[in-house]
Amino acid sequence: MIRTETRNQRTLEIDFAQGGYLAIAAESFLTDRKASGLTLQSVEFYAFRLKDFIRYCDGQAVTLVQDITPDFLRRYLLALAEGHNAGGVHAAFRTLRAFLRWLEAEEVMPPEWKNPIRKVKPPKLPTEPLKPVSLEDVAALLASCTQGDNAERDRALFLFLLDTGIRARELCNVNLEDVEFGAGAVLIRQGKGRKPRTVFIGRKTRRALRSYLRTRRDNSPALFVTVEGDRLSYNGLREILRRRARDAGLKDEPTLHQFRRAFALNMLRNGADIFSLQRLMGHSDLSVLRRYLAQTDQDGQAAHLRAGPVDRM
Repeated sequence: MIRTETRNQRTLEIDFAQGGYLAIAAESFLTDRKASGLTLQSVEFYAFRLKDFIRYCDGQAVTLVQDITPDFLRRYLLALAEGHNAGGVHAAFRTLRAFLRWLEAEEVMPPEWKNPIRKVKPPKLPTEPLKPVSLEDVAALLASCTQGDNAERDRALFLFLLDTGIRARELCNVNLEDVEFGAGAVLIRQGKGRKPRTVFIGRKTRRALRSYLRTRRDNSPALFVTVEGDRLSYNGLREILRRRARDAGLKDEPTLHQFRRAFALNMLRNGADIFSLQRLMGHSDLSVLRRYLAQTDQDGQAAHLRAGPVDRM
């Protein structure tokens, strides 16, 4: 029944011979995810979602994997929808799908067991475009970066986010050695799914980055650091944005991810082709990118003026 002879797998086989205890299966699944080389964030994502599911199962007196039916999964997702947005419900579904398919692939369940997730349709995600930070708000943020010890850093940071479109955690992991100033190339060593890629910064961002680096007096390898010279964390990055948004008097505080959306939309408006944009953003397919592109009727009109076939006959 078991393909491997690891201690973890032998333990799992014994447990399932006595009854497929959900909590034990979940622990083994997370161990396998770690051993497979997933990032810490991905493992934590699975752990958080599975903990929530097990809590729900406990409330329904369900402790065995064999007792999870398609109807049970549907009721869980419906209950989850009462307090979460569509993205959160879909994330829970993806976690359960990965977990149950892993159990299926490991062949630790009884032969008569059938994977219940295969009969459950994934929840629908909203199709409306995701809102980007406006260039006017970015200009206001930059204008607020005129005072304080970290003014040069914060200015370079906002320009870097907008010019590369990288994820906030990717920015925190960039090192000085990853930036090639001549070509403006920035190596993202481990993007989502541990996939490396190269992004780029323009002249203005390079100029701001050099000004910031001239203020540095630390030996940290990180590109962006705190006052103490430590690598800037995700929470620290979010606090910088929150403080600068307050200083700039912005009515709606932008999120870090809205810079990524603004990069995508403005690249497209400025003539970038969709496939190059997909590669720069590190998306495996175009379906995710499509929601970043909050285009307006004016965008469609401008595209038609550039490429309308009749006027160019």
